[in-house]
Amino acid sequence: MKYTHTRRPGFLLGLIDFFTAGIFFLIAMPAGMQAEIESVLGHRVMPYWKAYLLGIPTLFVYPLLWMARISQELKEIAERMGLPGPHTSWWHMFGWNVFGLVLMGPAVATHRFFKTLGAIERELNKKNEG
Repeated sequence: MKYTHTRRPGFLLGLIDFFTAGIFFLIAMPAGMQAEIESVLGHRVMPYWKAYLLGIPTLFVYPLLWMARISQELKEIAERMGLPGPHTSWWHMFGWNVFGLVLMGPAVATHRFFKTLGAIERELNKKNEG
């Protein structure tokens, strides 16, 4: 798979998602992001819309845990590939979203998430070309 969106503006995407209460990613995820994440991870993940719906009765804890788990997997992949950090992680995603709300924490966490995802995808593109 050739990854074409390797430099997403994570901080901006995180701000938009925060101010739209997660609805932005309901629109963006089906537009290819879900397939990219699954390709990088090497397995299927629950669609974001399902995680979002499960978030309604859990005060949106479920989608946060869903994203934190994916973040941890991305960190482990980036480390195995030998990519320089810092990388996203379970604690980075969870901590910034929970404890960093007044400091634009969700945007910080989303920025690091997309920075790590983009680095992995660029490296995979290099391997596929060579």
